[in-house]
Amino acid sequence: MVNTLYLPELREMLAENNAAELREFSTALHAARTAEFMEGLTPAEAWGVLAHADPETRAEIFGYFDRDKQIEIVENSDRADIAQLIINLPNDDRVDILRDVNPEIVQDLLPHLPLSDRRDILRLQSYPEGTAGSVMTTAYARIPEGYTVRQALEELGRQAENIETIYYVFVVDDREHLRGLVTARQLVSAIGKPNTKIDDIMERDLVTVRADEDREKVAQEVARFDLHAIPVVDDDHHMVGIITHDDVIDVLREEASEDVYRMAAMEPLVENYLEAAFHSIWWKRAFWLSWLFLAEMLTLFVMKGFVHSIDKVVALAFFVPLCIATGGMSGTQAATLITRAMALGHIQLSDWVRVIRHELAIGIALGFSLGAMGFVGAYLATDHATLGGAAAWKFSLVIAQAVMAICLWGTLVGSMLPLAFRRFGVDPAYASSPFVATFVDVTGILILFSLAEIYLF
Repeated sequence: MVNTLYLPELREMLAENNAAELREFSTALHAARTAEFMEGLTPAEAWGVLAHADPETRAEIFGYFDRDKQIEIVENSDRADIAQLIINLPNDDRVDILRDVNPEIVQDLLPHLPLSDRRDILRLQSYPEGTAGSVMTTAYARIPEGYTVRQALEELGRQAENIETIYYVFVVDDREHLRGLVTARQLVSAIGKPNTKIDDIMERDLVTVRADEDREKVAQEVARFDLHAIPVVDDDHHMVGIITHDDVIDVLREEASEDVYRMAAMEPLVENYLEAAFHSIWWKRAFWLSWLFLAEMLTLFVMKGFVHSIDKVVALAFFVPLCIATGGMSGTQAATLITRAMALGHIQLSDWVRVIRHELAIGIALGFSLGAMGFVGAYLATDHATLGGAAAWKFSLVIAQAVMAICLWGTLVGSMLPLAFRRFGVDPAYASSPFVATFVDVTGILILFSLAEIYLF
């Protein structure tokens, strides 16, 4: 929700070009709070406020703006001013922003940047989206191997202004091969022995990731080992950057958002929901929904093939929604559990046999439980006039067995679809409720009416 508390005052200060008060506003609060109070301003107005802040504060506040406002500011402001802003942004953040900016404008901006920053941006942009390289930063603390504690602290003092985190200090050789890691705590603890060699106190057995690895796997590694940052290396173990815990949080949030959208069978929505274009939301929802709708129409043809059974025992039609809903729910549960386990790295494709055995046992247990309830419900709730002369107990047995079979079938389908999707390179989140329910609906009707044909006719 937009905080409108300061908007009239901010606009008045802008109209009067009150530099002193605008400068005080920019520095009085935490950058996140300042950005929050500026939400109601247009991009041009927001940039007008930031123009009165010092370069470091300006970049910090700018980092909390939503992406659409950031892009509009970059694309519509003076190139030299934006270049100064980009210089002060964290290395990984500025690359993320420039990925979404018009390429022609990016080409105009690059000549205004120092050569070192320009090379860094182009190198980070070369990594494919979704890889570790695309979210890493090259601003990290590093010292040569062989340094003493005193030399390391002096070197850190020179690097401090230009690095993103100082807690981890990476030790490299003269060819930038990663040799070890020492924490700021270790350095402070050893300050009483300034001549101690860093090689004697550094950790050598490090968790690393390659620049081309999937960023979701990187996030799992950081969470698994409870790291503040993780080093990124190339195939020859040269250190190329680090991924910090705040970037991991962003990755997890984005991946979770994508999974939520795909579990509802729609393309991820990048824009703010209320600000997204109507046609964009319509297309993202309609594409998969249309395919699922066509697939669900198969149930019409299946039921048409059993119309004679419905004519004889009308009560069968009453239990179609119950049976297919049971299969859909059991399948959705299984798909959600397996998708989540795969996301956490608890299940691999090679575990499919173990998954089948596990879900087979669970499906049988659930089927017996729900089947017993279905038997009692069918026996008590069915009007004899709708049974077409069939015995009530026999009809109830059909419903019970159908519920058991459909529940087991839904559980197996729900557990196997995510694995099958992953095997063919499709996001397993797509295998959740819509796809499982659609598939189990059609097959569930076949199971119900096939059992009715066997027992009642």
